Amino acid sequence: MIAGTLDHMATEVVAALFDTTIGLCAVAWRGTAIVRFQLPEATEEKTLARITRPFGDALVREDAPGPAVLAAITGIQAHLAGDLDSLRWIETSLDAVSPFHRDVYAVTRSIDPGHTLSYGQVAARIGKPGAAQAVGRALGENPIPLIIPCHRVLAADHALHGFSAPGGIDTKARLLTLEGTAGFGEPTLF
Repeated sequence: MIAGTLDHMATEVVAALFDTTIGLCAVAWRGTAIVRFQLPEATEEKTLARITRPFGDALVREDAPGPAVLAAITGIQAHLAGDLDSLRWIETSLDAVSPFHRDVYAVTRSIDPGHTLSYGQVAARIGKPGAAQAVGRALGENPIPLIIPCHRVLAADHALHGFSAPGGIDTKARLLTLEGTAGFGEPTLF
């Protein structure tokens, strides 16, 4: 992480890279709220580029995190090292996403480690039965994976289909295995 000298501004996006047991991750925040999380890319430069790209011309800088973000990073590191945590205590900001996406993310965030829901179950829980594909699209745009655990949402047949994070379904399987999730990855008969 690179320490900066600029004062924090409410609209400023700040990012930091940090090591985990699965590789170099990144987090971006405004104030004390996480606005993006990035799973490892092939290189440090690609990880940092991916976390900052969505902000366009907004001021994005790399800096050392304050206490709230440092606690979030420590919680993420512990979770990925096997000390499972729901991570629901981490403050997030979803101001830039639609109400439908926020609803999907709220249900997804309620899924405990080691458990899963189907896209259809998430759709039903937000009062939109039949919107499983829209749920999948929303999760594909999830700006804060792991903290909003989109990897815990599976197809109705429990098979691992697309996952937009780096590494695709291999990463999804790795996260589910790390969390001790049973019954995923192989289609069921019914």
